[in-house]
Amino acid sequence: MPAKKKRRPAKKKAPPKKKKAPTKHPKQAEISIGMIGHVDHGKSTLTEALTGKFPDTHSEEIRRGISIRLGYAETEFRECPECESPAKYTTLKKCPVCGNETILLRRVAFVDAPGHEVLMATMLSGASIMDGALLVVAANERVPMPQTREHLAAMEIIGMERVIFCQNKIELVSEKAAIQNYKDLKKFISTTNTKNSPIIPISAIHHTNIDMLIQNIEEHLPTPKRDESLTPRMLVARSFDVNKPGRSPTKLKGGVVGGSIVQGKFSVNDEIEIRPGNRKGSKWQVINTKIVSLRSGFGELKTALSGGLIGIGTNIDPSLTKSDSLVGQIVGYPDELPPIWDMLEFDSHLLERVVGSEVQTVVQAIELNENLMLSVGTAKTVGKVTRTSKKGIQVDLRLPVCADLGTRVAISRQIDRRWRLIGWGVTKGGKEQRQN
Repeated sequence: MPAKKKRRPAKKKAPPKKKKAPTKHPKQAEISIGMIGHVDHGKSTLTEALTGKFPDTHSEEIRRGISIRLGYAETEFRECPECESPAKYTTLKKCPVCGNETILLRRVAFVDAPGHEVLMATMLSGASIMDGALLVVAANERVPMPQTREHLAAMEIIGMERVIFCQNKIELVSEKAAIQNYKDLKKFISTTNTKNSPIIPISAIHHTNIDMLIQNIEEHLPTPKRDESLTPRMLVARSFDVNKPGRSPTKLKGGVVGGSIVQGKFSVNDEIEIRPGNRKGSKWQVINTKIVSLRSGFGELKTALSGGLIGIGTNIDPSLTKSDSLVGQIVGYPDELPPIWDMLEFDSHLLERVVGSEVQTVVQAIELNENLMLSVGTAKTVGKVTRTSKKGIQVDLRLPVCADLGTRVAISRQIDRRWRLIGWGVTKGGKEQRQN
């Protein structure tokens, strides 16, 4: 009889792999990224390519084809678990390459700043709420254009080194011209704090290399560390009356302020204060109100954290918030905000040459009685120089600002009927506004 075959022991089934718990993300953007650069280099088109939303919504912006106010748009950065870099990076819930469900990496807000030279003050106010920036340079233009130089100088003034350069409109030039433009851009940034920043060739209008751009944003623009225990503060960058004409007085909604929470967190029903507030004759009266709603681009919130762009619904008269009338103010808890200054003292650090104009002239020393435009946070004000010394300068302000000591100030001077960025300073004192 043939020998019986030995039975092989049954293989033990491997225990099922534990699925990694999905990362919890807040229902708001975790980082604000600026979209900066010279006028008509494609900032708004790139914002639309990344978010699906064109940020220029004001009628005058649409008519003239340029950004006038700060524009906002938000999106989700996601990755495909199957595809390789950079194709795995997308903003879609299903991978456009293989069709798999994508994984949420983080939610991102974009601040689209005007590039036109006469709107530099608006760009500077937006810079104060940016955690990083994309500087857009057109491949069919020479490098650097005036506002390319000016916007990069603004980033250095506020101490921002996290900048990614986007070489846009590559579809309009030959390969040889694109390479030369790249070399010119590399040479331009070689003497700045951003010399090691990546340069990504893209075509925003054709969505070319957008996946590679998202990969570089994920690698080079990390979410800043936030401390939720700090006293909350928000810099106001927009304010609105959301009521439609003809609405019944009994159904009116209170004014809305929008901006970025720079520290701490706010919750619905919090009592808040807005400084400097509302002008009453020659004085300013702090606005006290209550948070009735919080909203991000991703929906309603009960608590809003630092990062991204947040809208705070209040119960104040909507006439106080219409047409961005509260831009530059600060929101916080009552009696916990910085002083309101009628006069500021600060040291000054001037640039070697004026930026933003075709001709780079040497920056002259600040003189007594000259008018300067100061950008402090999201606030912009004009003031007359009343004292100069080696220790700094003193400026009487036409509009007061609310700011801590040690806050950076961007200094602009009127040259050829345009405000040009000439330097920066740090607040160290002044005269406080007396409240009514």
